[in-house]
Amino acid sequence: MRILVVEDERELAETLRLGLTAEGYRVDVAHDGREGLWKARTGDYAAVVLDLMLPLLNGYRVCAQLRREGITTPVLVLTAKDGDWDQAEALDTGADDYVTKPFTYLVLVARLRALMRRARGAASPLLAVGDLVLDVAARTCLRSGVAVPLTPREFAVAEVLARRPGEVVTKSEILHHAWPDEAEDLNLVEVRVSALRRKIDTAFARQSLLTVRGVGYRLVDERGEREEDAVQEPPAGGWDGAGRNSGG
Repeated sequence: MRILVVEDERELAETLRLGLTAEGYRVDVAHDGREGLWKARTGDYAAVVLDLMLPLLNGYRVCAQLRREGITTPVLVLTAKDGDWDQAEALDTGADDYVTKPFTYLVLVARLRALMRRARGAASPLLAVGDLVLDVAARTCLRSGVAVPLTPREFAVAEVLARRPGEVVTKSEILHHAWPDEAEDLNLVEVRVSALRRKIDTAFARQSLLTVRGVGYRLVDERGEREEDAVQEPPAGGWDGAGRNSGG
């Protein structure tokens, strides 16, 4: 499982990275709020350890934005701010737990494990975009009820797109999610998207995985897209009460 640590104190961030790695987790680190928000959006994390007093974007705003976007990853706030109002604000903006510095590492890890256990029990593992359904826990894919075999990389690409249906996801975001340890070559994304499109679209005569030239890709529900296209614009003269063109 992967954990994201968002902490601007680099020595502490490295200590957390080493400690959590020793516990068997894969750990990514961000040193400011903007980077932390970007990584939390694009990565498949079991939990986020989040400082509040961050440069560029504070932890309250990071957490609030994640929740507005429907990202339910458990967030454990780790901060020197120990006031009642600070804790209340963090929890009200979407944090799941609150630990103050200085802290006991043993308790921090135990609280993280508890958060992740609760999340696994409560969160739905299914991501659906139209009749395309991904089971994140089982790592399986269905299109119209038919099983579609995907490689681990193809599934990772499909997952990051399905978590943001209809939105443009950049190649860099996809690369970071699917190839976190070798996120440099954008050609990797193009190759995997092409293979994924053949499996989930071409094989079913669909067009749900769309290319946004020069930016990235969108995964859409074709039925919704067709409905939007079918909406008629009123003619220049407008419609009369019977639905006829009243423009002469």
